[in-house]
Amino acid sequence: MKILVIGDIFARPGRMAVKEVLPALRTQMEIDLVIANAENCHHGKGVSSAKIAELRGYGVDFFTSGNHIWKVTEIYEHMNQADYPLIRPANYVDGVPGRGYSVIEVPPAGGNGESHGSAQSRKVLIINLSGRVYMPGHYSDPFRTAEAVIERVKGEGLELGRGLAAVVVDIHAEASAEKMALGHFLDGRASLVYGTHTHVPTADEQILGGGTAYQSDVGMSGVVNSIIGVDKKEIIENFLTQMPVKHQVAEGPAVFNALLVEISDDTGLASRVERIQKYLK
Repeated sequence: MKILVIGDIFARPGRMAVKEVLPALRTQMEIDLVIANAENCHHGKGVSSAKIAELRGYGVDFFTSGNHIWKVTEIYEHMNQADYPLIRPANYVDGVPGRGYSVIEVPPAGGNGESHGSAQSRKVLIINLSGRVYMPGHYSDPFRTAEAVIERVKGEGLELGRGLAAVVVDIHAEASAEKMALGHFLDGRASLVYGTHTHVPTADEQILGGGTAYQSDVGMSGVVNSIIGVDKKEIIENFLTQMPVKHQVAEGPAVFNALLVEISDDTGLASRVERIQKYLK
């Protein structure tokens, strides 16, 4: 199975980068599942149902998020639907809208959802977590939360290599050390652990000793000549004056950042990992 994860999609420039790159990439590389972090896809902060529908039209199958998930309240009712393709961090307090993980079905290789002989749809567990180091808000322990989710799904008869074709974890966090620690903590129990939130891609894509693919941050899809997708002038002014500024979405050529991971059909662990970065004119 080939899984492509896209980092934070920042506003319209990020969405247009996905539109330009993803359809051909998905076909050329025979990608089975595309997961994207959508928390900044609506004007740079938050996510709306309209933007989810737009990105699905470009070829994204499922969406994770992070601390900006609550910015557009219209999305709440959709998040509470069991089959809606968007989750929020699982280590939020109980009672908030949405789900922190989901088990989805991926059509067999080369399929379109229809039966192909004896081939069966493959189940993939997707978990979304928030880090706690330097992050706003109050969250439960992401390490124990991830472990609890895996055990809960295991209790339903699904585990990696036995009913689950893959386990994918998006850790939305600031500190690289926290992300790395989670990757090693879940090594051998997840197919892929990857970071989002900083918008800056790291060059540490690898397969850990137990077979889990890892990258500290996938990076963003958004304007290159910016400060993490935002117009430079406002951010520089904020650092110079310490006064609050309004974040304006930057304009100009964009970049598309993603990570491609190939998963063994036998073990559910990673066999290949490739960082993808495409600059658009």
